[in-house]
Amino acid sequence: MEEPGSRWRGARPTLESVAREAAVSRQTVSNVLNAPHLVSDETRRRVEAVIARTGYRPVKAAQTLRTRRSYLIAVGLQTPAEDRGEVEHGFLHALAERAQLRGYRILLYTVADDDAEIGTYESLLSEYDLDGFVLTGTHTDDKRTAWLDQHKIPFVTFGRPWGSDARHSWVDVDGASGVLASTRHLIAAGHRRIAFLGWPEGSGVGEDRRSGWVAACREAALPAGGLAMRMTNSFSQGRSACGQLLDSASPPTAFVCVSDVIALGAWSELTARGLEPGPRAAVVGFDDSSAAALAGLTTVAQPLADAAGACLDCLQKLQERPGGQHTTPDMVLLEPRLILRSSA
Repeated sequence: MEEPGSRWRGARPTLESVAREAAVSRQTVSNVLNAPHLVSDETRRRVEAVIARTGYRPVKAAQTLRTRRSYLIAVGLQTPAEDRGEVEHGFLHALAERAQLRGYRILLYTVADDDAEIGTYESLLSEYDLDGFVLTGTHTDDKRTAWLDQHKIPFVTFGRPWGSDARHSWVDVDGASGVLASTRHLIAAGHRRIAFLGWPEGSGVGEDRRSGWVAACREAALPAGGLAMRMTNSFSQGRSACGQLLDSASPPTAFVCVSDVIALGAWSELTARGLEPGPRAAVVGFDDSSAAALAGLTTVAQPLADAAGACLDCLQKLQERPGGQHTTPDMVLLEPRLILRSSA
């Protein structure tokens, strides 16, 4: 049997050889690289698999002249909160991997706050010929998106424009749906007093996830009053909040948490009190971190690879519009997945 990719060994793969291997036309391969939204998902995956296996890369100089693109995308590195760094790392890794398959390169820069980041935009745009930006860490009153839109710079955000009527292309994960599924799972297991441990007010992501818990409690006619607590994203805060609720007159038997780190704190408190997983104790987190997997924590996983691919799709569509404008912005909301483990 021929070893995968052996036919290309010793010779640089070309657009024609990739098209032959994938059993598609040269134009289809070109569309996968430059306009993937024009290609069916099945065909795109087949072509991307051949590109990855053969190591094909477009001749950048010719491609730049033909398309007037630099194939360079700038992405900011947020200052990670406790356990959120793993999510960002997963997204950036997926973005770089998907970008490489399409012939793009990622330019990373560090982020302090909105004003500093806007200053970085000005510096980068004066030094590099960028195709656009991928922004993370969207929040209420986000100055970055308004600046980029005003200056007609193509961009897409991984995160919705929280608390804003801004109209730009974005990709996000449906946190409400993920928490709704986790709360329904606990209800099906027999829990009737389910607490929610969330982030402080003002967090768009946090409020989105909390709304899923509220919706599940309402549809099952379960109490929610006195069962929600807000805290910073830390293990110790999660443990403390869990302890306070367990010491209340009507303690919960299950905890739905806005993040894995808070859930791990709650799980630590439950186990310290000798409460084993079952009808009297259950915890669900969010983000499917490596720590959650090690601890056997039931959690909600974000489809980071799909999010990265969708961000690139949005950015490539913008490249085809005059001035890269968000005249008809793409708004992509992805479904997360409940990962069942021993904690619930």
